[in-house]
Amino acid sequence: MRTDLKQPVGREEKKPYVPSDVIKAKNSLFSWCIHGEIPMGSERMEMRKRQMSVQQELAAGGTAPTQQDQPSQANPRGSNACCFCWCCCCSCSWNEDRDERNRKASYDVKEGTSDCEDCPKPTLEEVRTWGQSFDKLMCCPAGRNSFRQFLRTEFSEENMLFWLACEEFSKETNKSVIEEKARLIYEDYISILSPKEVSLDSRVREVINRNMPEPTLHTFDDAQLQIYTLMQRDSYPRYLNSPAYKNLLNTLSEQSPES
Repeated sequence: MRTDLKQPVGREEKKPYVPSDVIKAKNSLFSWCIHGEIPMGSERMEMRKRQMSVQQELAAGGTAPTQQDQPSQANPRGSNACCFCWCCCCSCSWNEDRDERNRKASYDVKEGTSDCEDCPKPTLEEVRTWGQSFDKLMCCPAGRNSFRQFLRTEFSEENMLFWLACEEFSKETNKSVIEEKARLIYEDYISILSPKEVSLDSRVREVINRNMPEPTLHTFDDAQLQIYTLMQRDSYPRYLNSPAYKNLLNTLSEQSPES
């Protein structure tokens, strides 16, 4: 009897479509996890520039593959092979209506305040206190606006957006709204596939992932503190030496009756 006959091969299950940029993101994340390095400072700024460049190219004329071009999936609700985030953000049922939810409740603080918070013009005394401590800067709405505009020039505005989102999130009392907003914050700032992902260490991410099935008002406390400290140590000193802060200080000094 011949034993070299090929056994009938069943129908090969097709793998879900994985874009090349997602594969690169996975490989980069895996490399960071292995070597214990998370891009910070100038490296993260370069990453942000590349992300914005890709988005502009896509907006200019690039289109994502249509559903007909993608291989069929045997289990569209199954585990997702193209990301590591808690919510399986590419194929799970949570994302089927993601675009609709984002139109209704995007967490760029609020749609009406995407550029700045509503606040009166700062006084000379207030601007001077911004240079005394980072806490005084962040306690002043006008200070946050000025600092946020500076972060935008450094391609790190997402740090301020995340901190503001956590501040608003901590004031929520409705349990169902807490769960909804927690998922929005996760998608916008924690997911590795988000263009606004903030830089967090593995310990903080693990805590968030563990708590996301039943989020509470304290789910993002460690992450918010870490981003606050990052802005204080990394961006705040550069802001005080920036033309933006110095010009504002000089302008108000010239307008002051004291001068």
